[in-house]
Amino acid sequence: MWPTLLIGLFVLLLIWDYLNKKHRNAVLRKSNIYGGLHLPLIGRALHLIGSNSENSIQRIRQVVEEQGKTFYSWVLHQLVIFCADPKILETLLSSTVHITKNNVYDMLSLWLGDGLLLSTGKKWHTRRKIITPSFHFKILEEFVEIFDRQTNIMIEKLKKEVKKDPQSPVDMFPLVCLTALDIIAETAMGVQVNAQLNPDIGYVKSVKIVTQIISKRLRTPLWRTDGLFKIFAPFVYRQMMKNINEMQEFTKSVIEARRQKLEALIAENNGMDVKESNADNDDVEKIGSKKHMALLDILLRATVEGKPLSNEDIREEVETFMFEGHDTTTSGTSFALYLISRHPEVQKKIVGEISEVLGDDITHMPTYKELQNLRYMECVIKESMRLYPAVPIIGRYFEEDTDLNGVTIPGNCHFNIPLFVVFRDPEYFKEPNEFKPERFYDEKPEDIFPFAYTPFSAGPRNCIGQRYAMLEMKSVISKILRHYELLPLGPEVVPSLSLILRSTTGMQMGLKPRNIVTSL
Repeated sequence: MWPTLLIGLFVLLLIWDYLNKKHRNAVLRKSNIYGGLHLPLIGRALHLIGSNSENSIQRIRQVVEEQGKTFYSWVLHQLVIFCADPKILETLLSSTVHITKNNVYDMLSLWLGDGLLLSTGKKWHTRRKIITPSFHFKILEEFVEIFDRQTNIMIEKLKKEVKKDPQSPVDMFPLVCLTALDIIAETAMGVQVNAQLNPDIGYVKSVKIVTQIISKRLRTPLWRTDGLFKIFAPFVYRQMMKNINEMQEFTKSVIEARRQKLEALIAENNGMDVKESNADNDDVEKIGSKKHMALLDILLRATVEGKPLSNEDIREEVETFMFEGHDTTTSGTSFALYLISRHPEVQKKIVGEISEVLGDDITHMPTYKELQNLRYMECVIKESMRLYPAVPIIGRYFEEDTDLNGVTIPGNCHFNIPLFVVFRDPEYFKEPNEFKPERFYDEKPEDIFPFAYTPFSAGPRNCIGQRYAMLEMKSVISKILRHYELLPLGPEVVPSLSLILRSTTGMQMGLKPRNIVTSL
């Protein structure tokens, strides 16, 4: 009896699987999207065996070569499409409708809530409109002092590293990461967490632990959904939630303290908001750090349909910027430094440009305009992000059948864009695997198809902080190069697919002190 029941159940599952996938498979065939051999019920789940953060990049590149720029994969009952075709991406990324992120991003929701990165529809449009002024060039100008001051702390730490053993390579990734965390904390929240000086304090340690756990969830199928994560890794789940709660409590305390200061300041001005006051600079001084206005200040002043944002609304956005604002710039800065260390001719040109634009006085703090004028350095960063994009994959979810440039994508589909494949497409880039910053310096912008190079995404859902990120990377890299010559020491990078692009071997390089000039 039991064998009969089991066989009957198995047959019913096969029928359900066929009917569940029937329409989507028909659309895939009609659209000439291929995916190789798929087994009933499990699809290509067996192909995930042996897949890890190190070999996933090469595996996806190999499938693109075999199946084409757009291919699909069934993983159990979920349909996943990978698309590395810039012509299709142009239609998708330009859309104001198809902005819903896919299920990979759900793993961030316990930490970030429904902030700008994860929200969609009206809420996303409203929040985007509120936050956009945070990156006005006038505010970015004020952030330059923070970039410089926090990078000076890193330089002092590098001096100690070099002094220990001048011949040994230094892994720049963790040092850059702590610097970026200090910078985003001060610019987003207006507080100094002193991550570089105290890397083991509560908030800083929690950020590190949570990002590591989420990165591991990405490459562990049984950890993907919160329900399965609780069942198969209960200890890790509790550890993650403990650290998320600690971060959120810290953020909430900062928000509440800053709100009280703002309300007190408005009361001092007889009910007039700070932005309406004539004593604008003095007012910002009272509620902010130095004279800059943090993202938090703008959120505290914002209203939606006449009502201010709640503390929870604000927490979502602050946490989102804390996450996005330190991890991505860490990856972008570290890979750029690594490539500079391996290309002495490029380093020589950058140092020459730094000397020309910033002068030879090492104590000079760059201005916003001077950082903008580091044109060749910008090309180096762009080329570095082409070879090693900080965000290696971006995703969308399609609820209904959707036409993208003549290709129909089935509904109930998770759509992934492997940027690390797109950016090395030989159809759009000559010698795609070579590090050639001049391709951005010499060629006219129209010579590079815009949607073949989108390190900050593109269209309405592009990275709102891309000018901030570029300015920060220029500030940090220029400061390091004014103090040190970067040498090709240590192992080569081994790119690792995670929330951001990392390297399993770190970002190793030698540091040789330069003969520097200081003002008297």
